[in-house]
Amino acid sequence: MVVRRRARALLLPLGLYAASILAVGYFLREAESGSRGLQAKRALKIQAYNLQQELDAAKADRAEWERRVALLRSDQIDRDLLEERARIVLGRVHPNDVVIINP
Repeated sequence: MVVRRRARALLLPLGLYAASILAVGYFLREAESGSRGLQAKRALKIQAYNLQQELDAAKADRAEWERRVALLRSDQIDRDLLEERARIVLGRVHPNDVVIINP
């Protein structure tokens, strides 16, 4: 009887400690590598950074095109830009131009 009480008094706290250590270990592992853990957060930050870079490049490209369109639409048309567009559309070249044809 006394041995059982001592064993129970010793094993019950050890079992509870072991169960709590296992539970804490499980939650720590999930916090690090789970679907919403720290590794997933790092991956999302990298993806957000890449998308931000792509957005900045698209905004710069759009600003450049808006500037070029504004030059064509204004009262004073930029002669160089008009000549460039006319050559592209008509397929003509200036006699002094060097033409390189890619096969």
